[in-house]
Amino acid sequence: MLTFLFWNLNRKDLTVSIDSLVNIHNIDILILAECEISPANLLRVLNPSDREAQFHYLRGECEKIQIFTRFPDIFSRPIFESSRFTMRCLTLPGFDGEILLVAAHLLSLTNADQKTLDAEASEFAREIRRIETERGHSRTILVGDLNMNPFADGMVAASGLHGVMTKEIAKRETRTIQTRGYPFFYNPMWRHFGDRPDKPPGSYYYRGADHVCYFWNIFDQVLIRPALLDYWDDEDLQILVHDGVSSLLVGRVDAPNKKQFSDHLPILFCLNF
Repeated sequence: MLTFLFWNLNRKDLTVSIDSLVNIHNIDILILAECEISPANLLRVLNPSDREAQFHYLRGECEKIQIFTRFPDIFSRPIFESSRFTMRCLTLPGFDGEILLVAAHLLSLTNADQKTLDAEASEFAREIRRIETERGHSRTILVGDLNMNPFADGMVAASGLHGVMTKEIAKRETRTIQTRGYPFFYNPMWRHFGDRPDKPPGSYYYRGADHVCYFWNIFDQVLIRPALLDYWDDEDLQILVHDGVSSLLVGRVDAPNKKQFSDHLPILFCLNF
């Protein structure tokens, strides 16, 4: 089992919470956005002096994402990077072949309009397809703060990330439009909207003065190509609300406690092999 944790830290020093989550959930790959903790300081916490070092920092060119893993960087080589995303080739013991890990922190509505976000999602998707073609496989997992809900045009459009809400549709692998084939992603985040017992209605809460306000959003997402679905279990995916010591929520609506922690909730998921 390969266990991932993604968290947008909102530029907070959440070292203690990260360390707790990593140990409670036995995290193998830690992916952080808006992280201003120095890699050296975080490694000192993740690798205490009373035990042999386990975590390694994966250096790269992407300034928006930091990645720490329990295995050396030789097993996670960068393939293609930009300022907002990194694509890495995972070659791990126990798995036959390689996995393409894509981690991203995309543009938000604070610095671009929705049409720009959708257009950039299409460009991003095109780069993923290009790298998959070069690598000769589509064993791809995409994770990050995508700054769009699962139903946004950039997320569902064929020329965008083409994320669908059911495995059955995703297993068709591609959809043809005007003679062009577009591969599917399975997006399991759809099922995490709304009231569910003991679970948050989303990963990010925003109460605006606009006439259309969703209040709860899911900007923090993981998407899976059909080639990896045999290793995926929806029950392993969680939006976390507790760091093992303290609740990450506050207030009458149990929104993320952005004063003490982050305005985003972390997401936990696994690949089983």
